[in-house]
Amino acid sequence: MMNEEQLVLYLALTKMPNIGPVIAKILISYCGGIEPLFGKSKQDLLKIPGIGPQIANNFEPKAYIQEAEKEIHLLLKSDVNIITYHDKGYPKRMLNFDDAPILLFYRGNFDLDFYRTVAIVGTRTPTHHGIHFCEKLVEELAAYQVGIISGLAFGIDGVAHRKSVEHNIPTLGILGNGLPNVYPAEHRSLTDKMVLNGGLLSEFSYNAKPARENFPMRNRIIAGMSDVVIVIESKSKGGSIITAEFANDYNKDVFAVPGRVSDEFSEGCNQLIKQNKAHLIESAKDIAYIMRWDDIDASKTIQKQLFVELDEQEKTVLDIIKNHREIAIDMLSHKLQMNPSEMASVLLELEFKGLIKTLPGKKYILT
Repeated sequence: MMNEEQLVLYLALTKMPNIGPVIAKILISYCGGIEPLFGKSKQDLLKIPGIGPQIANNFEPKAYIQEAEKEIHLLLKSDVNIITYHDKGYPKRMLNFDDAPILLFYRGNFDLDFYRTVAIVGTRTPTHHGIHFCEKLVEELAAYQVGIISGLAFGIDGVAHRKSVEHNIPTLGILGNGLPNVYPAEHRSLTDKMVLNGGLLSEFSYNAKPARENFPMRNRIIAGMSDVVIVIESKSKGGSIITAEFANDYNKDVFAVPGRVSDEFSEGCNQLIKQNKAHLIESAKDIAYIMRWDDIDASKTIQKQLFVELDEQEKTVLDIIKNHREIAIDMLSHKLQMNPSEMASVLLELEFKGLIKTLPGKKYILT
């Protein structure tokens, strides 16, 4: 965990113009840490690949540090946890993405590396059918040890969070504004319940308002934090479709609820299915089948009985394979930052132990 002085520097960096997550990580990495970065001159910064005059000339730490000091103090007084992407507590699912925030603000007790995470998103003005489907789906998902993620908006988001609280399912709300301010305000009582068995997460600092441009950024975190994204009612454009697009970019499984071609709020879902960007879903069983959750749970029971001895590397590889219907060796190598020959050796050992098997195309599944 970073100390308060380091947190101030991270927050100050996020406030500087033209510095997003990708550039911020380049700067920190090239300079050898957040503290050395703030000791660099403009001339030093211009020597960093990809850093031009527009960034270097606007790198004026003093004013941003003063602002960040005030905000960090307010955040800590508000019982907000502050996590940098260098902290052990940073959600592992987000570490694979270049555009993941360098700083996250968090309240609650939701495990940010929850065993299984399902995002449920949809229109802010759902039909009775959409509301009923969402409520039923959350009830069905309770049997699969999932954490429910959504964006705390009106409509489907609120239904998913509320039903999760009702069924004691951990639920995480991803905000497009600073954590001390609940938006929409009508959900304040809901969030009070969520933080007891779930939580709230945002990349936006204390004073950040729910500006329109924040919500697409919020949607990428919903996608990144989830194993599965489910779209329940959406027009052909909007936040839910943006979340689904992010999920596809991040190689996540997307599901969409089909509807009649004449229904306005089925346009987006039907479009995703038609374009092969989403699986068709009728119930939680469809998700469990595609994600092989029943097979995975059964194999976990068998493995506990067999007491197979695994080293830490083998355990890590096996855990990743468990959470995928099938996964290619190059994706495993990327996730674990291992070279292909080293990965092939680990996979061969797991195959000898009877825990995985090879499919055509160098893909692997649990036995």
